[in-house]
Amino acid sequence: MIETILFCLKDATKGTIYRVGPMPRLLAIRVTSGVREDSSDEIRWGLPEASDYNLPGKSWEHYRDHPGHVMEAMGWCVERQKSWTADNPYEDLRSVRKQLSGEIEDFHHMEPVLVRKSYLYRDEDQLEYPLDYEGKPIWKDEEYVVVAVVKIHFKPYSIRRGDRSTKIIKKLSRTLGTELLSLNIRETLSDAQKELARQRLQSCNVLAHELRNTLIKLGFIFSAINAEISYLREQWELQIEKAFPELCSKKAILARLNELILEHLPAIDGPALLADISKQLLASQQELADLSLLPHIGEKWLSNKIRPKWEYLLTEGQPWGEEREEVLRLLDCLEKTMWIGVDEQLALKMQHLPADLKAMWSKLAYIDFTADKLPILEEIVQLLDHPALDIPHKLQTRKIITSLKALVEMIPEVEERANRIIYSLKNGGTDVH
Repeated sequence: MIETILFCLKDATKGTIYRVGPMPRLLAIRVTSGVREDSSDEIRWGLPEASDYNLPGKSWEHYRDHPGHVMEAMGWCVERQKSWTADNPYEDLRSVRKQLSGEIEDFHHMEPVLVRKSYLYRDEDQLEYPLDYEGKPIWKDEEYVVVAVVKIHFKPYSIRRGDRSTKIIKKLSRTLGTELLSLNIRETLSDAQKELARQRLQSCNVLAHELRNTLIKLGFIFSAINAEISYLREQWELQIEKAFPELCSKKAILARLNELILEHLPAIDGPALLADISKQLLASQQELADLSLLPHIGEKWLSNKIRPKWEYLLTEGQPWGEEREEVLRLLDCLEKTMWIGVDEQLALKMQHLPADLKAMWSKLAYIDFTADKLPILEEIVQLLDHPALDIPHKLQTRKIITSLKALVEMIPEVEERANRIIYSLKNGGTDVH
């Protein structure tokens, strides 16, 4: 959204997104900022500036309006669900910096991102609303809640309240934020097409590009699911180590390899490259120890990131003597441990777990989840419901998998609607069926 606004508005210099929620605490956290580089369309991302709204954020009771406290634009946007424009920083009544130290802030516009209550909550009567300083609930009689605030900075004297720039920000905030989150992009993007066509025809292509990017970024859901599966994989391999303590474990092998490097590191006398490679190898081996990868990926990691560096150290470094054979043996053992979790014979010999649990666990822990494997998620939920499954954070993992399952089921419908809308925008259509 920041990219879209900065591309469309030549006088906009910076954009920031603040996440707001959940009720009633309404913690406001600065998520990211994008700054336009001088005389270019390049955007620099990050949160380099100190701010009360950087993690861990600022709670509602600390930025709402109340007597004896500085008034903040954030409090205005959140409580009233209305935008705030600082088109004259010298007279900005809600500039915290001006009120506290007399310093002038820059020209900016802040826009709340709204979502219908009905899309977020099943029973609105049971909601615990935030309270104003008089103890009265806010939003109780409103149709929307505020879930984010967008702040756009401008060049001096290039923005006015209610001007074209603020209207575009408001429209894009509603289109790309509120309505997309509310799953109503079909109707609202059609309206946005009409409005943006009058204001800036070429923005249609930019909007289509950004919307496609948004859908592409929803791919994080698959990564998140695979991360939860990797946790189940890690716990399964711990069960194998518990049942067969005599087997060499991945972490033990990597710890010994790291130990050998550290023993030789002080004695390295030669090109700085040897020391650099040693340190890189330590980092790669530690990272591998902390990850629970699928066997074929772990094998590739070993082949690409670890073996070549060891070959260089053993060839170009100080004489390793008998330790050379130990290193080669450990690397071969490490490769075998990548596949220990899928060894069916080992699984059959594990006596401390029920047979049905072993069968489910060993299968599901080594799934590479993709869009065509949606039914697997229901099987994972069943695994987490198994009474004999005793792992840390079991309930939390189940909640995460259940939530991600709901999201991944939604993606095809959202993508289908988005594709229809993009096609309509690019071809000048005004109605989407």
